[in-house]
Amino acid sequence: MFSLLLAFSAFAGLLLVNGQSVIVPGAPWKDTSGNAIQAHGAGILKVGSTFYWFGEDKSHNSALFKAVSCYSSTDLVSWTRHNDALSPVAGTMISTSNVVERPKVVFNTKNSEYVMWFHSDTSNYGAAMVGVATAKTPCGPFTYKGSWKPLGADSRDEGLFQDDDGTTYLLYASDNNQNFKITRLDANYYNVTTVASQLNRATLEAPGIVKRNGVYWLIASHTSGWDPNPNKAFQATSLSGPWSAQADIAPEAVRTYYSQNAYDLPLGSNAIYMGDRWRSNILGSSQYIWYPLDFSSGTPQLVHADVWSVNLAAGTYSVASGTSYEAESGQLGGSSRLLSNSGFSGGTAVGYLGNGGTVTITVQGRGTAQWVALYIANGDSSWRNTTISVNGGASVNLDQPNTGGGGVVLSIPVQLNLRSGSNTITFSAGQSNYAADLDKIIVY
Repeated sequence: MFSLLLAFSAFAGLLLVNGQSVIVPGAPWKDTSGNAIQAHGAGILKVGSTFYWFGEDKSHNSALFKAVSCYSSTDLVSWTRHNDALSPVAGTMISTSNVVERPKVVFNTKNSEYVMWFHSDTSNYGAAMVGVATAKTPCGPFTYKGSWKPLGADSRDEGLFQDDDGTTYLLYASDNNQNFKITRLDANYYNVTTVASQLNRATLEAPGIVKRNGVYWLIASHTSGWDPNPNKAFQATSLSGPWSAQADIAPEAVRTYYSQNAYDLPLGSNAIYMGDRWRSNILGSSQYIWYPLDFSSGTPQLVHADVWSVNLAAGTYSVASGTSYEAESGQLGGSSRLLSNSGFSGGTAVGYLGNGGTVTITVQGRGTAQWVALYIANGDSSWRNTTISVNGGASVNLDQPNTGGGGVVLSIPVQLNLRSGSNTITFSAGQSNYAADLDKIIVY
């Protein structure tokens, strides 16, 4: 939500909470130079102790190709941007008039080179191809080799999976997005060879695979354009299948917390779900939604966490705890009123905020910049927004996604300067439009 302009922005949407650098899904993520991270449709590659994050630069707010960016980090928290990994080439399928999406990079030991695969397409998504590029260093720049239809069939959303023995597979939506295919790459990783398995009429896209205890877990969304849907998990003991029936990785109503899978990074016995919260009208402001993907129940489940951290050495994650404040316990102003719905915490929220309606909540602060999560419901098909003022100070503006229903609650983060002790936070004052309904806030 890059319309939220705060003077105390933090690297990569991160802030020290109780002495730890943390991940805040949905916050404005910035690199070590203070610029917004532009790496949508992520692919992650680990080289030694360094992680490289490849993605789509959408800073021009267009689906057309601008660049495949390359960032590096040793902690998944502080990201440094390097040269663009792949840049447009006029007169080819990677020109500025074409589409390059979901770049994924693997290392080929046979040739000692890095190989990038991506969705390669025309502006109307009619070509449905894969593209390949190569480089001798992680960020390249990569040299474009070409684009084509794998085994003569469509390929749109795609991913790569490299098995323990180095065998690598292309995961892709094929046949007009109706069938999903897993196809083995050749020894050079330049082309595909044979289809390992095919999930007919699955209508899957945005794929990733995590292998746990000899079981392959395919994580993917269904097809709904830029709009979110409940992403699913499938399991098999072989990449040739058979694959299980789909299972939810999060409650269906929240539509994967308004996100779509991009990459699934192993973390100890669990993983990290790395997704995008797309904004089709301003693609450069699409947000990154990263959550722990926990396997302790036997099936992968997203752990909803407003603020969380990773311990890479231990292969673990921890979720920060905060203090909850129910909106209905605040001071209602103007035309705001209480709403009842079983989806709300305690069954009650504050609605009719904005257009004269406000609510003021008194919270305790630590005398520093703190993350505050707003738990909201917005049943519109479009986004809303709210003003936020601390202790009567200047307001900031926070965009609020549609949550999928008037009783469906999502959390969105904002970073606020709170003084030590008591603070008042006023929501939705001075705006003529309606804000989302407010269920509660949690201060971290």
